[in-house]
Order: sequence, then structure tokens, then C-alpha cells
Amino acid sequence: MMMALCLASMTAGAQEKLFNSANVQSPVVNADGTVTFNLYAPKAVKVEVTGDFLPAQKQEVAGFGVVETPGVVPLKEGKDGVWSYTTSPLAPELYSYTFNIDGMQGVKDPANVYVNRDIVSFSSIFIVSKAKGDKGDLYRVNEVAHGNLAKVWYNSPTLKMQRRMTVYTPAGYDKGRNYPVMYLMHGAGGDENAWSELGRAAQILDNLIATGKAKPMIVVMPNGNTDCQAAPGEWSRGMYQPSFMGSVNQKPIATMDESFMDIVKYVESHYKVAKGKKNRAICGLSMGGGHTFATTKRYPDTFDYIGLFSAGLHISGDRNKSFYELLQENKEVQGQLSRLFAAKPALYWIAIGKTDFLYQQNADLRRYLDEKGYPYEYVETDGGHIWRNWRIYLTQFAQKIFK
Repeated sequence: MMMALCLASMTAGAQEKLFNSANVQSPVVNADGTVTFNLYAPKAVKVEVTGDFLPAQKQEVAGFGVVETPGVVPLKEGKDGVWSYTTSPLAPELYSYTFNIDGMQGVKDPANVYVNRDIVSFSSIFIVSKAKGDKGDLYRVNEVAHGNLAKVWYNSPTLKMQRRMTVYTPAGYDKGRNYPVMYLMHGAGGDENAWSELGRAAQILDNLIATGKAKPMIVVMPNGNTDCQAAPGEWSRGMYQPSFMGSVNQKPIATMDESFMDIVKYVESHYKVAKGKKNRAICGLSMGGGHTFATTKRYPDTFDYIGLFSAGLHISGDRNKSFYELLQENKEVQGQLSRLFAAKPALYWIAIGKTDFLYQQNADLRRYLDEKGYPYEYVETDGGHIWRNWRIYLTQFAQKIFK
């Protein structure tokens, strides 16, 4: 009886702790598309919410120039120590946010169990959807046939290490047909978990394939940090502090583009893959866009579909010069691009936000391609260097390939 009473007391205590946000629900997506945030903080003096649903702020960041950061608004204290704020109606989308409480920034919403990690930052997330097929609907799990996600270890002879990648196989994969492959690259600070978690890649592909908008395909999401084997804390290096470039302060013996065919060879020997250039696509965001640019010019007749999402473009030369000037000076890169476009890729696709800090680099690349008469497709969206844009780009690119 004493044990039962103790257990009941512990259970009640746990339930009290669980619900002692004064029975607060947050966030609440209202019928009119507004969203209400509630935080139980009876001793707080000042509470704010910062999120990508608010007008962006511009901030100078060393090495990057002016970048956009999420906006901030105050919450208003009501009765019983509950602070609240209600947005204006929001468009369908996946949004992220955190609270600032008395100067402590980046506090997750204790009433919301749904979070994402982006490098060293955690944020709470929610989805707004108003109609079937809108962006919010596309990013959530629907009652459709689901593909599978696997964390796969492979050997990289070029990098001389075992490495991990995330592999999406579409619904019906086991039925025996061979599938085309899209190689999907993350940005600086990311890892092989980034696209499946922050990018909602599995949900996007499930929903597009189920509605016939995209061909069934395998999606391979490698780790682009060539000095790392896997995501932080998930390999033998241990629980080190992640950094923006994913580095663990050891010099890699090869670049991502130099080692990329190790991934292709593994995938094509272990999965039901339709081989050949016409069955391969490669794309990536930011650093991953740079990896895509470098990999495709190194292997000009390997990928038929190429996507640069807010690409961070780098070639050797004076860093004080524009990317266009570097292209004009670098005969090796000119030759590589000439061979790439002579191989006639089915799609060379460039997408970037109007206020992205990498906008000029991508404009320089387009200027060079235009002058050479190299064909490409270009998409320009609102906003800057943000996951909201990259999910859009993946959605659009996936519908253009293998058709």
C-alpha cells in the first residue's frame, strides 16, 4: 500500500509538472489563420517571441555581410501569469520560433513538444495549413503511402573512413523496379539529418509521389562535412560542440566533390537503382549548392538534373574579387563548365531568395552562363537564406526531374 501511495504521489507530481503551465496550450492555430502563443511565466518581467513568421530583421554578420534574422515581438501578461501574443493571419507554411524571457534567448516553448535542431540551436515548430495541397499540407504527414528513411553507413575509400548518410526509399520500393536517384545536399552547419528533419524531405516526397506530381525516386542525403563521419554525437568523436562548418578541427584528406563517387558507387551497388546519367539528379542548399556546383563540373557527364539552391559558390582566386571576375580568370573552371554543358544536362536549375546574402554570387554565375549561351532555369523567391525557401526549392525541383 505504501508503494502504491508513493507511486500515486509520483504520478500526480509528474502530471502536475506536465500540466503546470497553468493548463496552457501553445501554439494555438486559430480558425482564421492567426496563431496564439501562450507562456506560463508568473515571475517573468519581460517575455518576447522570435520567429520566422514575423518581419525579418537585418543584421551585419562578420564574413557574410547583411543577413536576415527572425523578427521579435513582445507578449502581454494576462491573468494567472500567462503571457500571450496572437499573430495576424499566417500563410500556409511550417514555422519556427522561440521565446526570450528576461534576457534569456532561445527558450523552447514548454507547451510544444515539436522541435527542430539547426546546428546548435533548437526551436519550436508548428504548421499552418488551409487547404489540401498547400505548403502546410505538403510538409505534414498525411494519410498516403509512406516511404522509409534509413541511416546508412558506407565506406569512403577516398576519405578513408566509414561515413553515414540518410536514404529515403519511396513507398513500394520492395516491389522490384529500379528507381532514379536524387542526391540532396545540406548547408554549412548541417549534416545528414538536416534535410529529413528541417527540410521535411520525406513528407514532401511522400506527398508529391502520392499525388503523381513527382516520380518515385530514391533520395540520398549525405553528410557534406568531409572531416566528420556522421551527425554530432552519432559517431566515435563523441559529444563535441557542433560548429557552423561542421568541423572537428581535423584537416580532411579530400573534398566533397573529390569523394562524391564513393557515395554513388555504394548506392548503385546496394539499392534498386536505375543507372546512367538520365537517372541521376543532384542538388543542394548553400554549402550543398556549392558542392553540387563543384561535383557536376568535376563529373560533367554523370548527372542529368542539377539544382543550386541559394548556392555558396567557391573557386580559387582572390577573395576580394567578385565571383564573375574569378570565373573570367579561371581557365580550368571555364573548361569544366564547357564540358558540363556540352554534355547537355536535361536541367540546370538555379533558385535563390531576393534578399539572400549569396544573391550576387548567383547573379554572377547567371551572367557568365548567359554570356556563354549555356541554358538554365532560374527561380527567384521572396526572403533570404532560410529553410522556408529551401523546402520550396526541393518541392519544385522534385517535380521537374526524371520526366
